[in-house]
Amino acid sequence: MALKTGKLPPKLLAKSIRHTGAKDASVVLGPKLGEDAAVVRLGRDMLVLKTDPVTYASDMIGWYAVHINANDVATRGARPAWFQATVLLPEGADERLSEKIARQISSACEELGIAVTGGHTEVTPGISNPIVVGDMHGILLRRGRPVLTSGARVGNDIVLTKGAAIEGTATIARMKKRELMDEFGARLVERASEFLFDPGLSVVPEAREALSFDVTAMHDPTEGGVLMGVYELASACGRSIEFRADDVLVRDETETICRRYGLDPLGLLGSGALLATFKPADARRYIDSLRDMGVRASIVGRIASSKKRSMMIRDGRTSTMSPCERDELLKLL
Repeated sequence: MALKTGKLPPKLLAKSIRHTGAKDASVVLGPKLGEDAAVVRLGRDMLVLKTDPVTYASDMIGWYAVHINANDVATRGARPAWFQATVLLPEGADERLSEKIARQISSACEELGIAVTGGHTEVTPGISNPIVVGDMHGILLRRGRPVLTSGARVGNDIVLTKGAAIEGTATIARMKKRELMDEFGARLVERASEFLFDPGLSVVPEAREALSFDVTAMHDPTEGGVLMGVYELASACGRSIEFRADDVLVRDETETICRRYGLDPLGLLGSGALLATFKPADARRYIDSLRDMGVRASIVGRIASSKKRSMMIRDGRTSTMSPCERDELLKLL
């Protein structure tokens, strides 16, 4: 069967990640469905390792690569510390592009206190846009206690920070800038483009704050948006989820742009949001704390029993949840 663009179907991915090479007792968490990053024991500390590519065309591709990898390290309860990248440039690329991407990587790393430790850059045949494959490492902030996506417990509330399609909204606003300005005006497009910075792509601050409220699981929705993120959370913890889609924050700019192109904001690139699970009282305290930090968040569901299918309530109707492997952005590419 020919594969479609986007994430591998969960069943196929499950087959692929069975191949784990040599056995190593220091690996605390290796490849596993729904988990954001690996964990390796190094003496008294634990090292968190993550790799993720940016494959969509973007004028901020180096900056994106740092933040999406830092986010996944932070969801493990670690401080992102060391980054390197493989940068693949298309044939005929301007020689200034390499330095532009390197500057973006350095700038994003400096914002987060991360050191650039090396990498590789080449001109690669067969691609039409640059690709940046990031590799991020960090040390757990709570010694010996990684936060796992599989750690969610029955009865936990699910908190979503910031809202849906932050990355996707900014990406489309930058890709379709002229077209959108002609239809909706410069103000909306400029606001949407700035979603990279406000509300922002990084979830490192809210992930660190969650450690103060006995967080049981963290996961950042990326490709496939909030819908795929919630599905991956359910798969990782082996429980069903009651997901209240109507409680997800969708900003006006996102709603307008998605309606223009017939896209579902809940299935659009979701970096910038954090899914985190807590006991109900801790969830409310966490949301209050985020409000003091200037970060919006809401409870969008809860972890139910393992005997039922995950359900979604949307527009007042209840339906069974299913994976959303193909991001809505692919409809435009």
